[in-house]
Amino acid sequence: MQVEQLYTKCLAQGAYFIQSEGEAAVIDPLREYAPYIELANKSQSKIKYIFETHFHADFVSGHVDLANKTGAEIIFGPTAKTEFKSIIAKDQQEFKIGKLTIQVLHTPGHTLESSSFLLFDENRKPICLFSGDTLFIGDVGRPDLAVKSNLTQEDLAGMLYDSLRNKIMPLPDDVIIYPAHGAGSACGKNMSKETFDTLGNQKKTNYALSNMSKEDFIKELTTGILPPPQYFPKNALLNKTGYNKFDDVIQKGTLPLSVAEVKKLIDTNKAIILDVRTQQEFATEHIPNSIFIGIDGQFAPWVGTVIPDLKQAIIIVAPSDREQETVTRLSRVGYDNCLGYINGGVTAWKEAGENTDAVTSISAAQFAEKLSNQLTVLDVRKPGEFNASHLVEASSKPLDFIDEWVKTLPKDKEYHIHCAGGYRSMIAASILKRHGYHQLVDVAGGFGAIQKTNAKTTDFVCPSTLK
Repeated sequence: MQVEQLYTKCLAQGAYFIQSEGEAAVIDPLREYAPYIELANKSQSKIKYIFETHFHADFVSGHVDLANKTGAEIIFGPTAKTEFKSIIAKDQQEFKIGKLTIQVLHTPGHTLESSSFLLFDENRKPICLFSGDTLFIGDVGRPDLAVKSNLTQEDLAGMLYDSLRNKIMPLPDDVIIYPAHGAGSACGKNMSKETFDTLGNQKKTNYALSNMSKEDFIKELTTGILPPPQYFPKNALLNKTGYNKFDDVIQKGTLPLSVAEVKKLIDTNKAIILDVRTQQEFATEHIPNSIFIGIDGQFAPWVGTVIPDLKQAIIIVAPSDREQETVTRLSRVGYDNCLGYINGGVTAWKEAGENTDAVTSISAAQFAEKLSNQLTVLDVRKPGEFNASHLVEASSKPLDFIDEWVKTLPKDKEYHIHCAGGYRSMIAASILKRHGYHQLVDVAGGFGAIQKTNAKTTDFVCPSTLK
């Protein structure tokens, strides 16, 4: 028996490979199918089933391509409806993988079709539960992401309460919980950094499994939920209806482009330039009007948050040999219209006689020295981070909602921008520059560096007092 977790930190997502006696199953695969086929080849097994815990909102699953490549059958839980060939399993229905058995447990609440998959060994002993977004380590799935549901989030939270107590909590305490996500995912409020745990320990430590009433559970689950990123319902729909072939997306997106070709695509296709280098490189020099989202951060979720159209034509500026990685990670959240990359990057752009731009970046110490001059400070961290502690002078302008506030600021003022460490503030600066704001100063190292200076910060504040 082989059970392997394939955890992708950028998305805080866990996919799973299960193998026994030459047969294999994959649970919640990412868009790129090659890693699962490689595991099957290595274990000399054939992928028989692809199990989907639900219609994922935060990434595009690889179920359709993987099924086409391997002949495996795609399995969803009860009530799911797809526009491609799939098995819609019944509650308690079982599937054999070699000597192992996988039982479908319908656990609605996160979404209506959400299901968990219980793995039994050859002696019928429950080994582990692949809980999807129903049960996380330290948390449970948010109840406001159901696609085209007439139910309220309170209705779904009530369903989740029942699913946890009727389907999952009665299982043996030594069953291992393998969730679909960990800390950093927007699919829950307060997930642990741990990526698996025993059910028994979760009963002791997870607030959602504590002895509380359904009414209290619903209130707890529906309080303080931030609006989901705009790409969530779009990704869920792709997972339900199907999507472009991954191979075609990669072939199109990794085309080397000359500067002349790039300028033409900007004019004719309204393409944007996405710069995925480091924030320091972007600050020093970049192509005018390009958007910065560094490949070495939570790249895909931020692409999905700040680029509103999945069909947006994109041209990338990437570190050498990381072009395919960039296109792959774009495809994970449904951005399939990458037209290629600038061959030679910013250097080629300059050699073609084109102008470049820059973002002023100063140290936290330099910033602290200037604070007495009544600066306009934009804190682009999440509201919860701002509430916990922030600069007295700062205004809360979360990057998550930049589309809502980007056009509300006067353009004749200078803005100092910071986040927690410098990654998000540079994203915000690049978007502000695209909207005509050019008096921008980025604080390198963000709030973490600022706290090491003598700059005055506040402790926890009530959200109603935010500026």
